[in-house]
This record gives sequence, C-alpha cells and structure tokens, in this order.
Amino acid sequence: MEIRGPVLLPARREDIELHTLDDLTLVGELALPVDRDPVATLVTLHPLPTAGGFMDSHILRKAAGRLPALADLAVLRFNTRGTTSPRGTSQGTFDGGASEALDVAAAVDFARERGLPRPWLVGWSFGTELALKYGRDHDVAGIILLSPPLHRATAEEVAAWAGDTRPLIVLVPEFDDYLRPDEARERFAAVPHAQVIAVEGGKHLWVGENQTRRVLTEIVAAVNPDALPLPQEWDGEPA
Repeated sequence: MEIRGPVLLPARREDIELHTLDDLTLVGELALPVDRDPVATLVTLHPLPTAGGFMDSHILRKAAGRLPALADLAVLRFNTRGTTSPRGTSQGTFDGGASEALDVAAAVDFARERGLPRPWLVGWSFGTELALKYGRDHDVAGIILLSPPLHRATAEEVAAWAGDTRPLIVLVPEFDDYLRPDEARERFAAVPHAQVIAVEGGKHLWVGENQTRRVLTEIVAAVNPDALPLPQEWDGEPA
C-alpha cells in the first residue's frame, strides 16, 4: 500500500483533554506507536483558527497518521482555545496568540505528566508564533517552524533564541504567501544556530504529497534521524 493522502497507519490513539491554568478544557488526540515506547514527542501547534486552522490541518493530521508507525514518535494534537474540529470544540475564545500561552503550557505539561520523551514543539503558521513566543519557557528539546509568517512574534522574541542552545528548525516554502526564504534568513539571522531550510516549490499550505513527504522528512531528520528514509509503502494492514 502506498503511503499517501489520508492513509492512516497503525497507532494507539487516544482522545485527550488538556486543562489550562485559566480553567479551560482543550480537546485533542495523542497517537503513540502500537507496540513500543516512543523515542520522542511532537507537540503540535496548528495554523490560525480564524483562517480555518485546527488540530486536523493536513500536515499535522498526516504526522499523527504516519509517524508513530514510521518513526516511533508520539504525536500530540489539540485545538487551541475556541477552536473546533471533528474531535470537538476547545473551551474559551481565540485571543490572537496572547492567552494561547496557557494552551501551550497545558500541552507541554500533559506531555510531562504522561512521561512522554523529548517533547518538541512543532508549529505551523500561527502555531510557529506560539512556539517562538512561548517555547523558551518550557522544557522542550527544540522547536520546528513550518511556514512562519512572523506576524506576531517580534524581532526581540526571535532574537531571544540566540541565547538558547536548543535547536530551532525553520522550514520556509519557496513561494510562501508571507515569508520567503531570503527574508527568512534575514529575520532569523539574529539566531546564529537557527537552521533555515528553503523548500523548493513549496507553498504556505504544503499542498500535495511531495510537499507532505518533505515536511515529515525534515521533522524526522531533526527529531529521530535514525528512522530515515521514511518508507513510501506499508506492507501491513492500515489502521
């Protein structure tokens, strides 16, 4: 079976709830390898909910659908406050990235309480702003930014990562709607160890199987490179 599109590979999947310090309940899902412990954890932060982003935005859904089986990763997805998906609606109201600091904290706390290993923040678009603004406050192994627009994260918040030794991986599509590779290199130059990866032919939404595979490969290259190359076919049964 070719691994593409909505294919769902085997995993232990659990509907979860996160609880924030301001007493909100956020809905989500945790996906784990079927018969072994994960080697690392992706705590995912979805695109802008007011523009249709949610925990099922396709790259995050495909990461959860494939990477527990292919790369021994735990994948935690959730809806930030006020966001709805088929899983349900998280309590609260969208706050433009301000109160969402508490949502990030709740997700990292959940990973710690469950004993999930080596959590990485993986943000896409709006989610990259949350990772940049708040990731330094938490015990995470590093952050991975997909299509960062740098609309909400200030130059000072970006530059603050220069004093942090944790990896900062930045995937920038060649034809992004908001931030393209040359400007991304300039704006992340304040962080000498930031790894800016220009993705040829890429667009902000990473549409198409080739773009999906590239993004998932770069995530695994950062988090569990021993799992590369990712298979493109699955010999067993789907989930």
